[in-house]
Amino acid sequence: MDVQRTTDSLRGQFLISTPVIESGFFKSTVTYICEHGEAGAMGIVINKPLDLQLADIFEHLNIQPLLSHDEVAVLAGGPVKVDRGFVLHSPGVTYDATLKVNDEVWLTTSKDVLVDIASGTGPDQHVVTLGYAGWSAGQLEQEIAENSWLTTPASRDVLFNTQVTEKFAAAGKLLGIDIHLLTQQAGHS
Repeated sequence: MDVQRTTDSLRGQFLISTPVIESGFFKSTVTYICEHGEAGAMGIVINKPLDLQLADIFEHLNIQPLLSHDEVAVLAGGPVKVDRGFVLHSPGVTYDATLKVNDEVWLTTSKDVLVDIASGTGPDQHVVTLGYAGWSAGQLEQEIAENSWLTTPASRDVLFNTQVTEKFAAAGKLLGIDIHLLTQQAGHS
């Protein structure tokens, strides 16, 4: 029996915005897709720094860090639930609210991961964001069909080890392109 999937999951992939997205929140963004299926998609934008450092989050939550986190930027993860924290991180400890995206990346939304990061016992690699990106059923597929997004398997190196300002270009290089040379004109044959 041949079972055909109605959707190809983009879970664990990067969405790279194209020049079709001329303005707004998603202009020049890279989004890590955490969930994708028939009900829709959820992801975390990984290259939009807020004017906020991790130290500010710790102070707001009354967490006393052992080390300084003044230079660690908090990112705008998306336009949905911007008052809520989301931590993409390397595997290890399962926290109160952890989604295991795949073998390389987990997503946690509970405060306990931040307590561990502050104490130096948290995940080795992590990205802290406020908010997430969400798409209703079929919406992301439609946007991809309209050439708003390029997709590529995510790179843990780009996600965790690349400077925030370099992630957009680095994600493009995963596809073998200079993302800054793309135009709005789509080719059709």
